[in-house]
Amino acid sequence: MRLIVCCFLFLTAFCSAVCAQQVQQQIIPQSSTTLPPLQKPISVLDSVVLATKVHQKFVADSIAMQYIKAPDSALNRQFIERTLKENLYTGKYFLDIPAKSKSTLMEGHPRQTRDQWVIVLLLGLLVYTGLLNIFLNKDVKTVLQSFYSKRIVTQASKEEGYINFWSFVGLFLLFGFTFGLFLYQLANYNNIYYRISGVRLFVSLSFIIIALFAVKFVALKILGFIFDINKLVTEYVSVLYLTYFNIAFVFLPVAICFSLLDAKFVPYLLAIAVALIVIIFTWLYLRSSVNIISNFRFHKFYLFIYLCALEICPVLILIKALNI
Repeated sequence: MRLIVCCFLFLTAFCSAVCAQQVQQQIIPQSSTTLPPLQKPISVLDSVVLATKVHQKFVADSIAMQYIKAPDSALNRQFIERTLKENLYTGKYFLDIPAKSKSTLMEGHPRQTRDQWVIVLLLGLLVYTGLLNIFLNKDVKTVLQSFYSKRIVTQASKEEGYINFWSFVGLFLLFGFTFGLFLYQLANYNNIYYRISGVRLFVSLSFIIIALFAVKFVALKILGFIFDINKLVTEYVSVLYLTYFNIAFVFLPVAICFSLLDAKFVPYLLAIAVALIVIIFTWLYLRSSVNIISNFRFHKFYLFIYLCALEICPVLILIKALNI
């Protein structure tokens, strides 16, 4: 009986081992066919590229979720509460709202600012004019009196050097800088732009004006020497610089008002300035020029050529060049 039991256990163990070996032989070939082929080792650069692509995909998915996912309810509630608190009317049936609002807050318009250095320049010109009046009081007084005193104009035209050289230079510089500042302000008012701007534009305009009028005086002296009419040219030049210096005292207050007045008053200021300049030219320049020319008999065609060449044409060229 014991022998039979041992034989049964031996046969059972032997059959189990044979079955397990057959099952293993069937599984190993099938699993070996499903294994992926061996890959090459990944370099550091490839891993960086792969990580970058993964991050880009993550960012794209996150951005896309903003248009798909519903907004946070807490943020939406806070926004609604703040909007209602700021704009919701909580009065007494609208009876406490006045018919006319006392508030001066209204919708405005952009204010056109002006250059601050212009104020400093105007103060400098005022100080410069005051110094001229202190040190060259006699000549400055002569220039101002020449507007209404015919005797002073006649005396200045008869005597060469009636106004000394330094007074002439000082007043001529005042005329050039005040006229240049006036043209600069006029260009800004009309929104005319050039290649340069600011202080450089003002300095350029001033030196152009000084150079043009200086060339004009020199050309007159040369013409007087060539045609042997030095006396006539001297009288005429005296009338010219007295006229220009009187105009300089007009341009200075006009430039000050141009910088301080509101833009809506500028047309009236320009009209007053043009009227004063016309009055000075009519009363001082034309009156004295006619008296000088009447003493010399020559053809009026020469007078017309002179006026076109040295009086009218330079002014037109200056206006055209400045595009005013």
